[in-house]
Amino acid sequence: MSEVIDNNVSNHSGVKLVAAPTGVEGPGFFATNLDQVVGLARSKSLWPLPFATSCCGIEFMATMASTYDIARFGSERPSFSPRQADMLMVMGTISKKLGPVLRQVYEQMAEPRWVISVGACACSGGIFDTYSVLQGIDKIIPVDVYVPGCPPRPEQIIDGIMKLQELVKNESLRRRNTPEYKALLASYGITVN
Repeated sequence: MSEVIDNNVSNHSGVKLVAAPTGVEGPGFFATNLDQVVGLARSKSLWPLPFATSCCGIEFMATMASTYDIARFGSERPSFSPRQADMLMVMGTISKKLGPVLRQVYEQMAEPRWVISVGACACSGGIFDTYSVLQGIDKIIPVDVYVPGCPPRPEQIIDGIMKLQELVKNESLRRRNTPEYKALLASYGITVN
């Protein structure tokens, strides 16, 4: 039996603190919560789905190669199936005709899913301010990280992946069920199951 710890800190929740059982204390043990463990695991195992349409795709290929090697960030397996990926990397010019295809790919991904917009064209339409080019993919799907540049260097893409890892690591497990998140998806016309 564990005995109740007597401490002078007032406990308003009515929870009694007890001593750790023998054998589960000392070096090699530390306490954490489930959100932090799951967040750490998710952030170190992002599987990218490259949606490349132009020159930014070439920079992504350089990022995947041995010189920059995004495998060291847990993203060594690019998936070309939306059902097996959780990080959508949109790179290059997206025409308005291609917009519905991008949206369908996004909707086929399982939750949780994240999006990185790579390059000026995906972020804002780039130099193509025309009737046929989508002026930023955030018009049709929510974006988590923007990587600007025309085209961005591999170091910038790696920095974008690291920013996304930080976001994923600190995300609450309950965020996807919040009314705010559901309202965000509803603003894009995406239904949540």
